[in-house]
Amino acid sequence: MRITIVGAAYPFRGGIAHHAALLYRALAARHDVRIVTFTRQYPAFLFPGKTQNEEGDTESFRVPSEAMVDSVNPLSWIRAGRRIRAHRPDLLLLNYSLPFFGPCFGTIARIVRRGGNTRVVYLCHNVIPHEPRPGDRAFARFAFGAADAFVVQAHAVERELLDFLPGARTVYVPHPEYHGFGDAVPSAEARQRLRLGTGHVLLFFGYVRRYKGLHVLLDAMAIVRRTLDVQLLVVGEFYDDETPYREQIRRLALEHAVTIWSGYIPSNEVKYFFCGADAAVLPYTSATQSGIAQIAYHFDLPVIATDVGGLAEVVRDGDTGIVVAPGDAALLAAGIIRYFTACDREKMRRAVAEEKKQYSWDRLVAALEELMR
Repeated sequence: MRITIVGAAYPFRGGIAHHAALLYRALAARHDVRIVTFTRQYPAFLFPGKTQNEEGDTESFRVPSEAMVDSVNPLSWIRAGRRIRAHRPDLLLLNYSLPFFGPCFGTIARIVRRGGNTRVVYLCHNVIPHEPRPGDRAFARFAFGAADAFVVQAHAVERELLDFLPGARTVYVPHPEYHGFGDAVPSAEARQRLRLGTGHVLLFFGYVRRYKGLHVLLDAMAIVRRTLDVQLLVVGEFYDDETPYREQIRRLALEHAVTIWSGYIPSNEVKYFFCGADAAVLPYTSATQSGIAQIAYHFDLPVIATDVGGLAEVVRDGDTGIVVAPGDAALLAAGIIRYFTACDREKMRRAVAEEKKQYSWDRLVAALEELMR
């Protein structure tokens, strides 16, 4: 089967590009696969980070791609659509995460399927973003109007899609494990590298936006610290203003309990943070799904998460982690204290190691093959 994947891919960074790389490797073992990516993914004024490109040792995510799509240049969409159509793929797989790409993806899809037998499938990471903007719904409708089917990786995304587009043909496959960050290292080695002590350590990982709930976690840490000596690592790039978070840390007297690693973490450094922590924390106030949980599971790390979107589909309370209601610092603090005082954490790690077996890339490949049949 000839397959063309369109979306962010190396040398672009981030979870969507990492997903494309790992899916490419899994598909390429059995099919003729190519990736078409961006010459420009976002205009600089729309991107809050410091760089859009991958850094560090990125061998796991370094896959061949053809850069031909400028997200804001319609002429490039037409050229890309014609070049992809000339290749005559059986499957056009669009890696969709934001309505911003709707006009681009919708145009390419309509050109590629014109006069041929190409099937168009959207792999939906989200439908409408957590922080919606004017035009989102119109852009998404244009994109999805050219689809034959959709692959979703959380039931929460499936529900959102069917609310938005009743009758859409959907296939659910759990979000695969992110195994591209290397093998685990001993906890002692990771902690030595990060200059951590031997006490309890929690990890908040990924870019910081309001809906990620870091402000709730900081309030919870102030409660937890009355009972337990717990350290928090905040690791990632701030897409919000960093100042209010640092002021909150000072106001709560958490300067010695919270360490901020502000900035994008190169792929070859990620393992040290997950291996040095006792649990990952996802205190989101809203979500559909999160790749952070799948990174944690790769390193057999339990997750403390809020019951929003598809998080509770991945984290089983009392088994592979702790699940609490969102937006409540006291409940989150109680969950953290429960994790460190009432749970068999080694048993949880073993449960995570067993649970992650269902999150394979081969399962996603099989689902796409079945969909095409």
